[in-house]
Order: sequence, then structure tokens, then C-alpha cells
Amino acid sequence: MVAIIFDLDGTLVDSLRDIHAAVNHMLRHEGRDEIDLKTTQSFVGNGLPKLTERVMAARGLHPSEFERCRAILSDYYVQHASGRTCPYPSVEASLQRLKALGFSLGICTNKPEAPARSILGDLDLSQYFDVIVGGDTLAVKKPDPKPLQAAMTQMNASSCLYVGDSEVDAQTAVNAMVDFALFTEGYRKTPVAEIPHTYQFSDFGELTKIVELWAS
Repeated sequence: MVAIIFDLDGTLVDSLRDIHAAVNHMLRHEGRDEIDLKTTQSFVGNGLPKLTERVMAARGLHPSEFERCRAILSDYYVQHASGRTCPYPSVEASLQRLKALGFSLGICTNKPEAPARSILGDLDLSQYFDVIVGGDTLAVKKPDPKPLQAAMTQMNASSCLYVGDSEVDAQTAVNAMVDFALFTEGYRKTPVAEIPHTYQFSDFGELTKIVELWAS
């Protein structure tokens, strides 16, 4: 089976505003000043626990408060994960074409599995994916290769193209020794030229051609 596996946040969906809302809900609860959207984006990419740590450090919250702050942020986010989240342009059309061409599609994200499934369901995208591996599905997260390898195993994949938007995704692909297609319009923090990738694209309308070239 030839598999195309996607990251979620910043790749298939723009979820930053819902993540930002959850962050600021936690900060208000703790009596701290909110942070802006750009700062939130700079903290995204390694899962909600790491996001919580970074936000706490930015607002001087003591590490001993981590579990409580993480629970406040996570509980709010799970309940409001798709209020302002939307697919990037041409995502669904691209997924439809890839399925029609016979590719097996999966998700490997550092977002916890429950909100990942909720978002995909709310946006009517679940139907396209055979496997969803979240940030809490295994004991480790990306860039450890094990989550991506687990998705490949579940999909019986003989080969895989990983599609993501960030440095974390690129390193995951390197660690798993699979090819990587970089979506350049997501949440990356460094220039495209500094991120290892096999392909790059800025519009999901381009992805089918990239996949056909990769698979040929």
C-alpha cells in the first residue's frame, strides 16, 4: 500500500485561533496577561503539554502549576477545538483526488487524538483517512519517528510520503527515513531553504501532481 500521511495543524487545517483562545482562557483563569496570536504561533508544534510549558514560562507561572494549567488549557480546547478552525483552501478537493487515485491517507499529528478526531469530524474530513495517530496515541511524540511509523504499520504501507508544515514534521520524516512534502503556508518558524524537504508547495491544488511525481 502506498500511503500519504499528513500532519494536521498548519497543514490541513488552520487551527491557530482556537489554540490561541484556549491559551488565553488558561491565562485569564490564572490572572495573567493574555498573549498575542503571533506569540501563540511561535509556541505551537510539539503538542499541548509543550505549548502549556512555553506559555507558562512566558507569563512567569511556576512549573509546579503545570498539571493544573495543562488541564485547564486542554479541557477548554477539547470543548472548543473547531469553533474557528477551517481547512486550508483546496484541501478537501486534493484529498478527494488522492483517494480517487487509490492512495491510502492517514494523519500523524502532535495534537491529542480526541480533538484531532473531533476537528476532522466537525469539518467533514474524517471520511478520507484510514488511520489517525495523535500526540497521545503513543508514549512519544514527533519528531520521534515512532508515531509516523505506527501510522505506516497500521496502513500496511510499503512506502510513504509525509506532508507537513513545520520543522518538527521535517525532522520526523528524516528520522523515519521517508520523503517529505513541505506546505509552506503553515506554522513554520524558519525559512523554507533551512527545512529538509523533498518537495514544497504553497497551494493544495499542487499536491496531486507532487504525489503522482513521487509515486511514479
